[in-house]
Amino acid sequence: MTSTPPAWTTTPITADIVRGALDLEHTGGGILPHRLPARIRARHADGQLAMAESQPSGIRLVFRTRATAVELDTLPTKRVYTGVPPRPDGVYDLLVDGRPAGRATASGGNTLTIDMATGTAEHAAGPASTLRFTGLSADDKTVEIWLPHNETTELLALRTDAPVAPAPADGRRTWLHHGSSISHGSDAASPTTTWPALAAARGGVELVNLGFGGSALLDPFIARTMRDTPADLISVKIGINLVNADLMRLRAFTPAVHGFLDTIRDGHPATPLLVVSPILCPLHEDTPGPTAYDFSRLGEGRLLFTATGDPAERDAGKLTLNVIRDELRRVVAQRAADDPNLYHLDGRDLYGEEDHRELPLPDRLHPDAAAHRRIGERFAAHAFAAGGPFADGEG
Repeated sequence: MTSTPPAWTTTPITADIVRGALDLEHTGGGILPHRLPARIRARHADGQLAMAESQPSGIRLVFRTRATAVELDTLPTKRVYTGVPPRPDGVYDLLVDGRPAGRATASGGNTLTIDMATGTAEHAAGPASTLRFTGLSADDKTVEIWLPHNETTELLALRTDAPVAPAPADGRRTWLHHGSSISHGSDAASPTTTWPALAAARGGVELVNLGFGGSALLDPFIARTMRDTPADLISVKIGINLVNADLMRLRAFTPAVHGFLDTIRDGHPATPLLVVSPILCPLHEDTPGPTAYDFSRLGEGRLLFTATGDPAERDAGKLTLNVIRDELRRVVAQRAADDPNLYHLDGRDLYGEEDHRELPLPDRLHPDAAAHRRIGERFAAHAFAAGGPFADGEG
C-alpha cells in the first residue's frame, strides 16, 4: 500500500525566522546568512575572515508549526585541505521546544580546495541537498534548525506539511559574543554543542555568535559591528589569534583593547560586558607566535600546530598568552573604576591545567567536543548564575 505524500507548504526564508545572523544575502537561488553586515564585508575583504563569517555558527531557523515533517534544501560549501583527510560533513541540529529531536548532514555541495603549503584555493560547483526531519508530533511547537557551525550554507527552500509562523522571542535576552575559532566552534561535535551555544542554552538567552576562526584580532570594524548590534549582554574573548598571527606588540595591544572596548561602549554604555582572557594553551603560554602548521603527523591523519617564536622576545614586547592575561586583568581593573558593568574572567577558569591533563587539545590549539561542553558549562555557571555578570536582573 502506497502512503499519500504530504501536502507541502513552502515558506520564504526571511529575517523573521532566521536568528543569529546580521545579514541575509540574496543569491541567485536562495539566501546566504552572514555574521557580518554587507558594508563590513565589502570594505574588509580578508579571505580568512570572509570564510569564517560566512560559516553560520549560532545561526538557526526558528518557527512555530504543527508540522510532522520538515524539509530544507541547502547548498553547502565544503572545505578540503590538500594532503589532509576529508573533513566530516557539517551537522544540522533539530530542536523541538528546546530539546534535541534530530540531526542531519548535507551531501554534495560546492567544494573549496585549499592548499596550505601555497595558500591557494580552488572552488568547484556541486549539487544542492535536501534535509528531511520526519516523525514530529502534530502539536503546536517551536522548531529550530541550527545550521552547521563550520560549513558555509546557502538556504534554498523550507517546506513543511503544515503552515509556519515566526516564533516569539518570549522576552529572552540577547547575548552578543566575539572570539576566535574556539568561540566559532572549532572541533565541537555540532552547532548546538559549541561552547557558546551550550552556555546560551543554560543561560536561557538568544545567542549572536561573532566567533571567527583566526580572526579575533581587535579589528575596529568588529567593535563597530558590536556597537551597532542590539544586545542585552556582551562578551569578548581576546588573545589567542593575536599570538597566532604575531600581529602586534604589547605597546599596541593595550591601546587596541581600550579602543575596542570604547567603541562597544559607544553603543552599549551600561550593558554588562565581560572580557575573557585565553583558555590554557601550553603551546603559547610563554612562547610567542607566529603559529605554524606542523605536518609531522600528517601520515597519521593529524594536522598539528607549533609555536615558532622565541620566549626571549617577550622582553621586547612580543605577546604570549600569559602576557595578554596579565594585561587584560590590569586593563579591566583600571576601567572598572568608572564602569561598574565591566567584568573580567580568566580563561583558565574555563579550561586550565587540570583540564588539559584530562582533555588535551588534539591539535595543540583547539578543544575537542568534551572540552567544549566543559567550557560551556563553566561559562554558564560563572556568567549566568546568581551574582554573575549576566545574572537576570543584574547590571
